[in-house]
Amino acid sequence: MATRIPSDFRRLPITQNLQGLSVLEGLRAALSVAVIIALDNVFDWAPLREAALAAMLTCICDPGGPIRRRVPVLIGFALGGALLTGGLGFARGFGLPVALPVGVFALFCASFARIYGTVPQQLGGLLGVVIVLALDRPVPELGEAAVLTAAFAGGALWSTLLTLALWPLHPFLPARRAVAAVYRSLALLTADLRALLRSTATDAAAWEHHARAHRRAVREAIETARTQVVDTLRARGSAGARATQSLIRLETADQIFGAMIALGELLEQATPLEHRTADPLLRRLRPLLVVLGEVILTDDPKAHQRIARAIDRMAAEAAVLPPDDKLRPLADRIVERLRIAHTLAVPGNFLPGTASGGRRPSLRQRLLQPLQTNLTWRSPILRHALRAAVAAAPALAYTMLWFTPYDHWLTITIVATMQPFFALTYTRAVERVLGTALGGVVAALVGVLCTTKLAVAAAMFPLAVMAFTVRSVSLGMFMLALTPLVVLLVETGQPDTSEWLIAGARALLTTIGGVVAVAATFLLWPSREPARVIGQAREAVAAHGRYADAVVGALLGRGDAASVERARREAGIANNAFEATINRALLEPGSADPNRLEAALVIDAALRRCAGRLSVFQFDPALARSVPPEALLAWGDWISGGLAMVASGRSALPPRPQAAANDTILRLARQVELMAGIVERLGQPATA
Repeated sequence: MATRIPSDFRRLPITQNLQGLSVLEGLRAALSVAVIIALDNVFDWAPLREAALAAMLTCICDPGGPIRRRVPVLIGFALGGALLTGGLGFARGFGLPVALPVGVFALFCASFARIYGTVPQQLGGLLGVVIVLALDRPVPELGEAAVLTAAFAGGALWSTLLTLALWPLHPFLPARRAVAAVYRSLALLTADLRALLRSTATDAAAWEHHARAHRRAVREAIETARTQVVDTLRARGSAGARATQSLIRLETADQIFGAMIALGELLEQATPLEHRTADPLLRRLRPLLVVLGEVILTDDPKAHQRIARAIDRMAAEAAVLPPDDKLRPLADRIVERLRIAHTLAVPGNFLPGTASGGRRPSLRQRLLQPLQTNLTWRSPILRHALRAAVAAAPALAYTMLWFTPYDHWLTITIVATMQPFFALTYTRAVERVLGTALGGVVAALVGVLCTTKLAVAAAMFPLAVMAFTVRSVSLGMFMLALTPLVVLLVETGQPDTSEWLIAGARALLTTIGGVVAVAATFLLWPSREPARVIGQAREAVAAHGRYADAVVGALLGRGDAASVERARREAGIANNAFEATINRALLEPGSADPNRLEAALVIDAALRRCAGRLSVFQFDPALARSVPPEALLAWGDWISGGLAMVASGRSALPPRPQAAANDTILRLARQVELMAGIVERLGQPATA
């Protein structure tokens, strides 16, 4: 009987990114809202509260990054939100039969916007909030609708203006932070690897945990940084020193990562003497990576001499290793890449594979291609958008029929919490509900101390600073800090209402909305992660087959280093996507097939070992020379062909080649055979 795989709720992707703290963002948001609230205290004009809300939402909409990238998003939100506020408010005056279908369709479009990427996804989510708020009450006259439209646009543009005024500096800082995070991730990998060497109780499970946790984290950091750097290059151009530095440092980190994978694979099978030989390398490498990460952000001139001395000491220690030592080529490669990161000298043979200056597709292609790809029932995003619209429709109708000033929080929570996949929706629901509940208590306590309208307005400034300072740290912390601000903002329009009542209503409606979102994601046309495991597994196996073919081809002179690097990166990305799908499948209740998930976990572990052995092959030509070229070709064809067969779901591998082989080749062959023996347990790929 297959072992039952329980849902491991520790796998929930609830994280706290302390690097996301930004007091400057908090001050910008506080000033955006506080100035408008102060004007409302003076003039007591209701549209100013609409402007304050628009300013706050615009701050949330800010995607960060270069100014040229942010301003179009903020202006687009200002104009789109203004038109929705006035237009849907006026449509609400025609009654439920008109307003409800229009509102539901608008929510579908807002949710479907994620087909165009992360920034449109965030923009669509906030426009969904605007849609719900605009349908709160009818605006019977065009003149009143025009005033609300102008008020929203004015508040949003005021916030955008502050973005230009307070954030004209450091346009490359987001890219530098992302690259620095890669070096910190490499330092953590190095520290954990050294701890494994120094431990007296290491076993296969410990090495497996090290590879699964740290390799995935580094690859995700690299790809996140790559996106940020390329976006910055497109916005700012590639001629500046900052752009060049970020690009080279990132590519260097990626190549250090490849060498570290190979090093880990060697050390797992190494003797205690070889562990002691590698210990000085790792001992020097971890702080060096930390300092390199810090220098990327600080440009501290005093650190460069320390970095140079540390690299020289590492080079000297590597030089005393025997020429035939397995660690020697890896140590030399790491030292060379560290020198590149330090001096920023670009070697001709290691240019990044991503062309930042290439031509972009036409606007028509960028608009139509995602639509053509996702206008099919097999698209998780299409099903998600329909699910969000259907789940929000009853709540929206309830708001229209039995309106209170707080009912919109129910619909907003449903729309903002729901994600294409169950695990992500569940995570958001937990963070949003807990953060809102705790924030409601804080809001009520603030209300006890602030008993006048002026005091409430004054309290909103530090609350806004705190909320937007932690906005990028975690959703839970942001909701905790944002809830008091929202409660007090509501109170400015209803000064006689108890803060406890407002906070309680928000907590209750948020909880109900979170439950509805989780239930709808699970019940309405779900994108079952256990079913997606099959396709992701086969894509990952196929990518590793191409990686194996590229490595052997380069060793035989049929390929170059650039093609191997591309194949290695593609294999790493595919395996990360596979692991993410497994983690979400483990969280999904109900119909998860334990046989399928066990098979996926075995294949995942085997792929990591394949990647490690291929990295060893890639960086140690002596291994290739130990096998005759004819034998290497035969084994390379068998390994890459075997992985291709596994990727297609076939388990009957051809016999092993009757040719010479070294230990690395035999280890690779065993992993291929292991995956072939279990691939049938994955089952057939889903057709929907």
